[in-house]
Amino acid sequence: MSDAPHRSGAHQVLLAFYALFTLAAGARSIVQLATDASEAPVAYALSLAAAVTYALGWVAIRRASVGHTAFASVMLWVELAGVLTVGTLSLVKEEWFTDASVWSGYGIGYGFVPAVLPIAGLLWLRAQRRKL
Repeated sequence: MSDAPHRSGAHQVLLAFYALFTLAAGARSIVQLATDASEAPVAYALSLAAAVTYALGWVAIRRASVGHTAFASVMLWVELAGVLTVGTLSLVKEEWFTDASVWSGYGIGYGFVPAVLPIAGLLWLRAQRRKL
């Protein structure tokens, strides 16, 4: 069996979204923390955590294409838990979020892509495991 990764269209789309969100969340949080950290430290730190999660998710999904699915499974569930936790907290503890994070309101500022992305990843991973 070849070690060459099987990169389906779905896999490539996932990798593209994870790369995009790594850059978007990372750049956003770094600029916010560098210029205005005291304005909304919780939200900005959570955006940085989201960026790290997306970067690790990208690595995990890339590795899953060659059969290393355990790390991808963990990262996708951690990401989904983060989106759901931060999304819920941003609605019930609004005072903690004087500015939005990437995952605030379940990713409303990003068209809910942050909420859909880990679910799409888990569905892809399920299909990937069936192929292995």
